Amino acid sequence: MRQYEQLPIPACAGIMMIMLERKYPFPSACLVETEHEDERPLRILIADDHGIMRSGLRTLLEGYPGLTVVGEAADGDGVVGLAEQLCADLVLLDIKMPGLDGIEVTKALKAARPGIIVLILTAYEDAELLRAALNAGASGYMVKRAAELDLLEAIRRVGRGDVYVHPSVLSALPATQAQRGAVRGVEELIEPLTLRELDVLKLVALGYTTAEIGAQLSLSARTVEHHRAHLKDKIGAHTRAELTRYAAEHGLLPPDKAPF
Repeated sequence: MRQYEQLPIPACAGIMMIMLERKYPFPSACLVETEHEDERPLRILIADDHGIMRSGLRTLLEGYPGLTVVGEAADGDGVVGLAEQLCADLVLLDIKMPGLDGIEVTKALKAARPGIIVLILTAYEDAELLRAALNAGASGYMVKRAAELDLLEAIRRVGRGDVYVHPSVLSALPATQAQRGAVRGVEELIEPLTLRELDVLKLVALGYTTAEIGAQLSLSARTVEHHRAHLKDKIGAHTRAELTRYAAEHGLLPPDKAPF
């Protein structure tokens, strides 16, 4: 008999939480498996305004073990509520859609449930959009012209907690000074830290305790401390103030939360 525990819906502070409560009411929490979690299929929500694209993605993804498509969204406004209703683990998200765009949807998803995975799938190979997506909390950035196997690899990578950006997004960009600066900023975010470490870093910088971070991300206190130790080693920040400064300098905090 499989055992489940009900995870608390994370609370978000300030105006953003008020807005989310009004626009995205979450009446119940998702049930998350506590035994044999690695055997549980990755539950995917597809959000794209083109029906043919959604249908093709569903056919592709459902042909592979370990993946299941739990729903589809045709605009940005309904994604957050649908992700919670369907207990999605990963949202495969277009950027340009009716209603909220993919960047705003990503922010709302991560504010409502920090542990959810967002993989951007877009036609736009743009450094500024890439950086905006990662700063909003996306786990990866894929282009629609990529091969099917590349998409499956991206899902595998972000599903295990890595950050993934398709190589063509960087290599195809014109080498203007502004774009090179944006790309350098993206590389600084991608290379040293995993997605889970980025999540922990942002919550540490926002003043959360170890126990609160564990509740937000469904991690044990020991695992949170393990991630914090890795953060200190990787970025050379050994105090909360240094971690907060790093997060602020790399655009990981909302402007009103940046202390410097």
